[in-house]
Amino acid sequence: MDYGFVDCHCHVSACEFEEDLEDVIQRSRQVGVKTLVAVTEEVGEFDRVLQLQERYPDLVAPCLGVHPLQAGGGSEQRSVKLQDLDAALPMFYKHRERLVAIGEIGLDFTPWCAPTEQDRHDQMSVFIKQLNVAKELDLPVNVHSRSAAKVTIATMREQGISRALLHNFAGKPSVALEGVKAGYFFSFPPAVCRNQQRDKLIKQIPLEHICLETDSPALGLDKHVRNEPSNIVLCCQRIADVKGLSPQTVQLVTAQNAFRLFPGAKTHTHKAM
Repeated sequence: MDYGFVDCHCHVSACEFEEDLEDVIQRSRQVGVKTLVAVTEEVGEFDRVLQLQERYPDLVAPCLGVHPLQAGGGSEQRSVKLQDLDAALPMFYKHRERLVAIGEIGLDFTPWCAPTEQDRHDQMSVFIKQLNVAKELDLPVNVHSRSAAKVTIATMREQGISRALLHNFAGKPSVALEGVKAGYFFSFPPAVCRNQQRDKLIKQIPLEHICLETDSPALGLDKHVRNEPSNIVLCCQRIADVKGLSPQTVQLVTAQNAFRLFPGAKTHTHKAM
């Protein structure tokens, strides 16, 4: 069976795609993308992702989640608070049949985003609450961890989470291997092509625990150019180069991994074809 590419973490509902989404989708199909696992960052995006699934039922596999950083004023970002979750909770339950994961959720302890102990405490409360929703709905989680790799993995293990994707993971290889032991998966966007530090990590994580993502519209090859799902071929090639494998092997194994992690994505998108 040709699984094609599975983009395990992208933001197709982002305003950067509003003008030319049809072209973006077309280009992704042309390179062989068969599934877009679409994440959200805040409750205002939930409806848009669900509408995109209705528009592209054979392609878009929706996740709903509240990100650890929320828009402040202007370009500022602030740590999430429990009240940011209030409007989201009923939506998780209402749309449970349509979701392939809870995400994007997680922890971001970057000093300028979470300067205080209270910020980190608030993020942790929101993270744990969403992990509990995922367990209750029997869904995997699509996870952001920045400057918090160790505590993110430890928290998920403590909470009994068995299915998780750690997207754009940048922690130490030793921390990643703790996640591998717990059965978690790791994905890498095209930006890894300009980051040789990440090669060490990719080398050490078994291919059976790696997925592909673009995180588009961010984390492309050139940080000043909008990233899009068709660039998934770049991260596939990079992982193949680092591991000394063929891109075809990486494409196939990462797609199989993605469907093991997000079985709902396979059911939804293949049923619609």
